[in-house]
Amino acid sequence: MTYAHGLVIGKFYPPHTGHRHLIDAAAAACARVSVVVAASSVESIPLPLRTAWLRETHEQPHVEIIPAVDDVEIDYESDEIWSAHVAAFRAGLAMRSGLGVPVPPVDAVFSSEAYGPELAKRFSAVHVAVDPPRDRFPVSGTAVRDDPVGNWEFLAPPVRAYLARRVVVVGAESTGTTTLARALAAHYAGRGGVWATTRWVPEYGRTFTEEKLAAARRASGDPSLWLDDLVWESADFTRIAEHHAALEDAAARSGSPLLVCDTDAFATAVWHERYLGAPAPEVEAVHERNPHHLWILTDPEGVPFEQDGWRDGESIRSWMSGRFEEELRKRGLPHITVTGPHEHRLATAVTATDAMLAEGWSFNTPLTP
Repeated sequence: MTYAHGLVIGKFYPPHTGHRHLIDAAAAACARVSVVVAASSVESIPLPLRTAWLRETHEQPHVEIIPAVDDVEIDYESDEIWSAHVAAFRAGLAMRSGLGVPVPPVDAVFSSEAYGPELAKRFSAVHVAVDPPRDRFPVSGTAVRDDPVGNWEFLAPPVRAYLARRVVVVGAESTGTTTLARALAAHYAGRGGVWATTRWVPEYGRTFTEEKLAAARRASGDPSLWLDDLVWESADFTRIAEHHAALEDAAARSGSPLLVCDTDAFATAVWHERYLGAPAPEVEAVHERNPHHLWILTDPEGVPFEQDGWRDGESIRSWMSGRFEEELRKRGLPHITVTGPHEHRLATAVTATDAMLAEGWSFNTPLTP
């Protein structure tokens, strides 16, 4: 190794492949690397989340990701401001020492920024410039915030999962939710480019029900058991919601800026009410921590009911559809209702999804010079 202790400092707002290249360059040249995630409280991506993303993508044992709050204004001409920034960085490093982790002096600072030499000087270290013109990875945090779609290729899986816009198709049984979700995803994948990897997430509740019935039959030794014989508990719906959320995140990590979901935790909470006649606080908690951006409600009118042996029955469709509409309105969730034949429903869904995507992404402005 060329250096004993390398230092990388950045906002990582959000992290991208240019950051990865920078950290990897330091890791290749140093026995130890400290990566300080210096975030200000005005920024909208939480510091713990950025720290977790970097820890996931940099698992080398000699690379340590260190969070640090830096609310000092930016002024590269001010010695006082410079000293305040460096104090914040050193405080982050010192926290590791306070935890019993010895922190050797920094002898190399790695950066792609113009301020890199001055930063290295203030640590009494050598400055190592890593692709300052960004020829290898033409991306920056500012560019990503301005245009996530145009810079999607430069984002790591956990960042994609965070930024992906999620559209949920919900509705009563046999109202075309699966058909529409699959078709909507296929429409965007057909646009090609960054959209080619648009995916949809099937409803997990149906799979869970099949597994629950099979388990009940095995336990009882009675292969004739059917849906009416199953006993449902709140924990079942919580497992459905959590597993479906995990499937969503997995799909979003490898997909396009759009993810289409056939149901979600919100819908699972409504079904909990249907079967147990009570609220579902644990399912609601899953809904709260897994944000979605548009709900598409499939109206039952004009859709023939198909009893495949797994559904409640046609008589409950209108009531369930009304409950979905009522809850969407009461919660203030952005939603539309699609009606008519499939082609019209798809066109309406595409129009609403395009409008949602056109709103873009909102990031709080970081502290700037």
